[in-house]
Amino acid sequence: MDSQTSQPSQASQSPHTFQVDLRGLVDLLSHHLYSSPKVYLRELLQNAVDAITARRAEQPDAPAAVRLYAEGGTLRVEDSGIGLTESDVHSLLATIGRSSKREDGLQAARSDFLGQFGIGLLACFVVAERIRVVSRSARTPDAAPVEWTATDDGSYTVRTLPHEARPEPGTTVHLVARAGAGEWLTEERVRSLARDFGSLLPYDVRVGDEAIAELPAPWDRTHPSPATRRVALARHCHDLFGFTPLDTIDLNVPLAGVRGVAYVLPSAVSPAQRASHRVHLKGMLLTERAEQLLPDWAFFVRCVLDTDSLRPTASRESLYEDETLAAVREALGERIRSWLTGLAAGDPERLAAFLSVHHLGVKSLARHDNEMLRTMLPWLPFETTDGRLSLEEFALRHPVVHFTRTVEEYRQVAPIASAQGIGVINGGYTYDSELVEALPSVRPGAVVSELDADTVTAHLDAVDPAEELALSGFLMAARAKLDPLGCDVVLRAFHPLSVPALHLDDRAARHEQARAEAEEQADDLWAGILGSLRGSAPRARLVLNHLNPLIRRISSLRDPELIGTATESLYGQALLMAQRPLRPADSALLNRAFIGLLEWATHTEPGKDDLR
Repeated sequence: MDSQTSQPSQASQSPHTFQVDLRGLVDLLSHHLYSSPKVYLRELLQNAVDAITARRAEQPDAPAAVRLYAEGGTLRVEDSGIGLTESDVHSLLATIGRSSKREDGLQAARSDFLGQFGIGLLACFVVAERIRVVSRSARTPDAAPVEWTATDDGSYTVRTLPHEARPEPGTTVHLVARAGAGEWLTEERVRSLARDFGSLLPYDVRVGDEAIAELPAPWDRTHPSPATRRVALARHCHDLFGFTPLDTIDLNVPLAGVRGVAYVLPSAVSPAQRASHRVHLKGMLLTERAEQLLPDWAFFVRCVLDTDSLRPTASRESLYEDETLAAVREALGERIRSWLTGLAAGDPERLAAFLSVHHLGVKSLARHDNEMLRTMLPWLPFETTDGRLSLEEFALRHPVVHFTRTVEEYRQVAPIASAQGIGVINGGYTYDSELVEALPSVRPGAVVSELDADTVTAHLDAVDPAEELALSGFLMAARAKLDPLGCDVVLRAFHPLSVPALHLDDRAARHEQARAEAEEQADDLWAGILGSLRGSAPRARLVLNHLNPLIRRISSLRDPELIGTATESLYGQALLMAQRPLRPADSALLNRAFIGLLEWATHTEPGKDDLR
């Protein structure tokens, strides 16, 4: 029945005015508090569900139904909740920040309600120019229905209606779309939003005749077997997130008031990428972009869950960071950790498939969790001079676990170290060096040592002093050529024979090199400052392999200019072999050495140009 045709109560017809700038408040809601106008429907559903919850607290057998009807730019929402009296309307709907859930001794039961901030119907002004509420109280059965009508100019009226205007307790909210917002009140849009927000609500919610709630929740449904449950949850994940998961992790944490699932992503993602999770609060969708729900290391899963313990922010679109959220985050992290250890103990094939994609996430966890590191030692892959191995297998092969801190250092030494029988782990990838250094804490007796240029050089065989003395002229010319580049030249004998020269440096040497280059380019003031920072760290070195036939031929040269060109060529080739980034000076050297060798190779004595 249209309440506009009813006879109004003469005592309640006079208009009243909000004590706020309602237009300004609506602008605040739409542009700053809420991310989208769609939240208006969540507020309507939330008010309806809260009203039913309040009524059932007093009348456990009361009906629990919410009905939504959209047509021609209008929306009607009916609920069988607690309802309002005329005094309730004046004190609650017209006062910003008040909430019926604070009244009538319901403070203790407040955790049963979704709404916590009393903004309520005002959010509807984001899409509506007029709101009309017709309500009848279940607490006061003899009270007449009351109508509250408000417009977005800040005015409202209240009047009582005949009993037949609302025969049963509950509330009906009528919205009339504001200009340009009609699409938000179409039946298709209302149905879509209601299904999105209310799919887990515990009451009978319908848009027209179509049921919206889909209880029990997907993770609570019974299935004939674990395999069919996995298939059903995988389908749910695909519908919700758009991917088929590698695996599913149950997140049933009763003490934290949480139930749901975590879906393992089928492809690798960056640890820096913030994971977004879908969180329902007492059945109502709170957010699709909860970022702080899980520990940072669990970036390889996407969650959907329902909770009754977490607090929403004022916009009810994200979670409030407090001790409860911290406890829930820890509990969910423990569930994911238990899933990993369970795979390691009972399903190595699934664990291997998972680690092939997400080993980075597990390494992130293991570096702070010795128990997880101990569990994952046989499984976590590392790049080593023996191939791709687990840390445990590598430690069993080598009494000393050598590692480098950067990929560049590993590429410098890996071929030579391998030939010398030195086992080296590439610690240049994310978390790897930290995990290698933590090895002794979970494997007593393990010896870990960082491999630097001095260690590699020490493992190379020294050349007979007499032979090195005989080559002193060659070595002096070679050192003079590379000295401007901050590089020394040393002679050693090592395998493989095919490697003529090896370029070695470490972080300290690179730092000193960068400082020296900056000093050369700086003005007098900065040159003086940088000069005072000069360190005593060893310089980079070019290690010539005395066993290599090419080095033996070059060392027999007598032409200083040709020795210099050959030395520059060896230096450039060693840099390229180590896959080091080339400085402008290195690029110029390579070009100069290449041209010099071409000129030397094509040079002929006069009168012999035509000789074959």
